[in-house]
This record gives sequence, C-alpha cells and structure tokens, in this order.
Amino acid sequence: MHTDLSPVIAATAQWLTRSFPASGGALASARCEAQARQAVTVAARLRYPTAMDAALLSLAGPGGSARLEWVTGADPDGDADAHAWRTWVDEVLASWAACLLADPELASLAVSALGADTPAEFRRLLVPDETDGRSAALLRHPDLLAPVVTLHQASLLTRLAPDPTLAA
Repeated sequence: MHTDLSPVIAATAQWLTRSFPASGGALASARCEAQARQAVTVAARLRYPTAMDAALLSLAGPGGSARLEWVTGADPDGDADAHAWRTWVDEVLASWAACLLADPELASLAVSALGADTPAEFRRLLVPDETDGRSAALLRHPDLLAPVVTLHQASLLTRLAPDPTLAA
C-alpha cells in the first residue's frame, strides 16, 4: 500500500462510518470502523495500484464527499473547518467499498484480485463474526448502501472482470 493513500483511506472510511454508524458502544464502533477501513483499503489498492496512480491522486485530489452526501441525503454540519477531512473523501472508493461491504462474494473476488497473502489481512471484511455483523449492521445493509453502491459499481465490476484481450 502506498502511504500517500492513507489520508484518503482514513477520510473515506470515516465518511462511511459516520453515514452508516455502528450500533452499540465503543467496541462496536471500533469493529465497524475496522470493516470500513478494510473495505476502503481493498478499493484503494484496486483503484490506485501503482505509486504513479497514488501520485496522480495527490495531484488531482480525491474530490470530497459532497455528491455522496447529496445522494444519501446526509446533512453535514455547517462548520466547514470542523469537517475539512471531508475534502479527502474519494467518492469512487466509498462506492467500491460499499459494494464490497454489501456483497461478500464480490468482496472475496476483490481481495483475490489483490494477489497472494491478503485474505487474513481482510478477515473482518471477508468473514465477519456475529459481533462484527451486529456492529456494522447499517454499514453492511444492501438497501441502505444502494445509493452509494450504484454510483460506481459498474466500474468496479469492470475492474474485476477477467480481461478477454489477454487470453490467447
């Protein structure tokens, strides 16, 4: 993982957990955040696989959360300084992460696309236990995630599809 992506991953995971919060106390919040971070990390590795991709993101900027908030009907507080982190949210990563959180089979396919020795790193995303499931009930609810999922689901599916031009 390129360290240049850390602020984008953190902000995007934070947006997901604030938009689809954990149910329960501090432990539930931590489990929910871990699942969101794992999903966003997988999405980031798929979307920005090289150092050049990460550098281009840092030049162009991730875009912010405005469209995501509009689509989900969120109403962030008016204090722009308190929410400057929202400018680091990457809409595509949020959408791809939502796809992975809502669909365990797609999450497994995405983690497999990253290469060897990654499934254990993403255990909470791939095989959440009962407590993880309760903690992130809203974060993993397909109907609630649908507005975010549909934004960029097609591009994720295209990214994960086998490339027929390489088969000979």
